[in-house]
Amino acid sequence: MSLTMFQVDAFTTRVFAGNPAAVLIIDDWLDDQAMLAIAQENNLAETAFAKPTGDGFGLRWFTPVHEVEFCGHATLATAHVLFAHYGATGDLSFDTRVGRLNVRRNDRCYALDLPVFPPDRLGASDPDLALLLTQPLVATFRNFENYFAVLPDANTLRTLAPDLAKIESLFPFGLCVTSPGDGPDFLSRYFAPGAGIPEDPVTGSTHATLVPYWADRLGKTSLSAHQASRRGGDLACSLTGDRVTLEGNCVTFMKAEVYLPT
Repeated sequence: MSLTMFQVDAFTTRVFAGNPAAVLIIDDWLDDQAMLAIAQENNLAETAFAKPTGDGFGLRWFTPVHEVEFCGHATLATAHVLFAHYGATGDLSFDTRVGRLNVRRNDRCYALDLPVFPPDRLGASDPDLALLLTQPLVATFRNFENYFAVLPDANTLRTLAPDLAKIESLFPFGLCVTSPGDGPDFLSRYFAPGAGIPEDPVTGSTHATLVPYWADRLGKTSLSAHQASRRGGDLACSLTGDRVTLEGNCVTFMKAEVYLPT
């Protein structure tokens, strides 16, 4: 059996930047182990599988380690594949484990519509992130899948060299660090070594929590964000009620044929 697969760089206007994701548009779900095996073979942060439904698409995401609850950049990449390579028109809707995600295309970029996951205070049983990162923190909070640590300034965030073995102990949680921007409104970096992602280049899902945090702190609902990884990525963000919109571009890097044993 053969399947067509695309590799797309998301949240960037050029190849070799942003966050790469593999995308397969399929008629029906493969066996879970087959989808995980494809993700392991790709060895990217995420491989996305989308299948048509009545009024949109079902969408699932796999890291090289497991299926994940929520992924933003691979959703944007999937929409790009449907628009650019499958002739999709109009707005796209994806049914996922975290609800319906929507993508629309305008003259400049794609706009990804996500549910808000508000920042929650850490509980007594949560780890001390200041000790894990070995430095004072401005604030800490969490959502259903990640811990968040606010650093005092952009230089501290950009030069941070965390102990990935310690962060791996947080699995199944990842760790997002964020700070005020040095041009953009805010910066972030994201580490999930337990999921096979030592540092994610650009993470859409964390912004469903980062945007409401920084909107409250900065007193505005339209924000610019930069993920300060080696590859880097830029996001235009807005908060409207209980939804976050992230704007960004995508570029196709590769189209391939995948051969699976029958």
